Amino acid sequence: MPHAGLTTERLTRAGAELADEVGFEQVTVSELARRFDVKVASLYSHLKNSQDLKTRIALLALEELADRAADALAGRASKDALAAFANVYRGYAREHPGRYAAAQLRLDPETAAASAGVRHAQMTRAILRGYDLPEPDQTHAVRLLGSVFHGYVSLELGGGFSHSAPDTEETWARILDALDALLRNWPTP
Repeated sequence: MPHAGLTTERLTRAGAELADEVGFEQVTVSELARRFDVKVASLYSHLKNSQDLKTRIALLALEELADRAADALAGRASKDALAAFANVYRGYAREHPGRYAAAQLRLDPETAAASAGVRHAQMTRAILRGYDLPEPDQTHAVRLLGSVFHGYVSLELGGGFSHSAPDTEETWARILDALDALLRNWPTP
């Protein structure tokens, strides 16, 4: 019998908040039950298990991130779009580190195809249309951008840049300038 007031959506959101507080890897149905001061069994009418909870958090994070990116991209093109998109990812990761980690969760193909991850790829490709990249170069560029954004954000969140000058904001701006220059002058094979 479902516990009054508990819904799958409410539990997913609470799990996302928990992920931001303690880290995505620490999120479990048991920990969530403690948060709501209920027995673990009462959550199983809403969630299959901890993996189901993590998948739901990942899908929520992908949706939130896609919504923010779409808002940031509206009316922008080329470098402005590139910077807006990159800044959304970086800002989201800083604001919601657990959710950002959840967004990296490997999803099964069917779940991934139905997720907001598809919107992320579409938005990245829309940005790249401003650079007039043909296939397969467009796919290479999508992978490059994802790698740079995720790599920088992960290192920054882990404190990898906190021990040296220049400031990380300056480095981030230079990286975006370098990516823009690279995309405008994409090497031909």
